[in-house]
Amino acid sequence: MSDILEKIVATKKIEITNISKQISLENQREIALENNQSPVLKPRGFINSIHQKIASGQAGVITEIKKASPSKGVLRENFNPAEIARSYEKHGAAGLSVLTDVDYFQGCNAYLQEARAACTIPVLRKDFTIDPYQVYEARAIGADAILLIVACLELNQMKELEACAHELGLDVLVEVHNAPELEQALELKTPLLGINNRNLKTFEVTLQTTLSLMSMVPKNKTLVTESGILSRSDVQLMRTKQVNAFLVGEAFMRASDPGVALSELFS
Repeated sequence: MSDILEKIVATKKIEITNISKQISLENQREIALENNQSPVLKPRGFINSIHQKIASGQAGVITEIKKASPSKGVLRENFNPAEIARSYEKHGAAGLSVLTDVDYFQGCNAYLQEARAACTIPVLRKDFTIDPYQVYEARAIGADAILLIVACLELNQMKELEACAHELGLDVLVEVHNAPELEQALELKTPLLGINNRNLKTFEVTLQTTLSLMSMVPKNKTLVTESGILSRSDVQLMRTKQVNAFLVGEAFMRASDPGVALSELFS
């Protein structure tokens, strides 16, 4: 695990201990199951939305709503999650990825709730999920999918968290950075497999990461390339290699209208 991930995971453990004193796991589970019965809050089908876009010949783009990052600081001063979500939906996003981590990304659960309430597309809770408590919490705040990062989890943990997510109707995006992590990710049931082009130790980004690992990805998995998609030629390169799902954040967060930036990049 990289230093930054170790630090984040240590913070998460404290965060989970503190919040579970305010809202018990049983309460989170109750709210999550109630949400599943609600016409407004029931899961919207994150994977299905990406597959529908790809089936129609378009790219399945997961667009990020992120105020800040540990390496770049604040990305967007005028930060309105509902407005950003509406713009993304209008311009063809398959789903949203909303950062809810408070300490390192200046996110919060309310941002996810505001974004989801403003649109009809499914929403991934982008956080550092290490405990079943967070899976119930994700569904309780209305998330349609969660992220599992192989770099900060053991295989048995991932399997437990995935099973918990599936029990609640949540989809799972599993994220890898290298070949050993990819081998572990392939042990999971989820068809959605993200390759992050950012090196967690150096923070350098290269699309070569996706290109060099994609031959290991079976045909029954949907490959999502993450980080470093900055130009139309990047998109074109990936699509000629049959990579049709993308997670893009920073490039859009710095644009005056994120949705317009999305349609320009993928037009």
